[in-house]
Amino acid sequence: MDIVNSHIVEYLLNVTPERDEVLRDMEEYALARNFPVVGPLVGRLLLLLAKTTQATRILELGSGFGYSAYWFAKAIGKDGEIICTEGNPDNAQHAQTYFQRGKIANKVTFLVGDALKLVDDLEGQFDIIFNDIDKHQYPKAFRKALPRLRKGGLLISDNVLWSGKVLNHKPDADTAGILTYNRLIYSSKELFSTVIPLRDGVSISIKL
Repeated sequence: MDIVNSHIVEYLLNVTPERDEVLRDMEEYALARNFPVVGPLVGRLLLLLAKTTQATRILELGSGFGYSAYWFAKAIGKDGEIICTEGNPDNAQHAQTYFQRGKIANKVTFLVGDALKLVDDLEGQFDIIFNDIDKHQYPKAFRKALPRLRKGGLLISDNVLWSGKVLNHKPDADTAGILTYNRLIYSSKELFSTVIPLRDGVSISIKL
């Protein structure tokens, strides 16, 4: 199920300014391998949110080959820090190539392993936590992320509408994880949340 009318998506992509060469190459790489990335429409949203909150320290739970991190890196200052987590070492290695080309490698630390275990070894709080791990783990990601988010910080999650499968009467494990996550962010007294039906659904929660 298309979350947004395909003609609207096409219009938005056409009106969106051209990305730099590295981002275009990342998008082509993802398309050729059917690798899910947030794409330029959500990428611009991430950049805007990072700039609006003046974020300097960002944690990604699930980073793939670094597409969303690249957008975040364009928003933070020269002393900003992005910590990426990824289970596949090949993706992490490939990301470094793009980061070097984009001259942002000095802003990014790439950790390989289980994101929900790696976060336990990190110190301090974050201005933004971006969640894009396996969907059945979203409720656990919520519980791990919330204490690590500073007051006024943002918890952002991708795929919260999951190609419309959130409407299924008999959800699979991934869909059930997303449904639980959405209930958690809306019911939490520590957050104010909304869901934007952009691409596959993006949730944005601010810690009160």
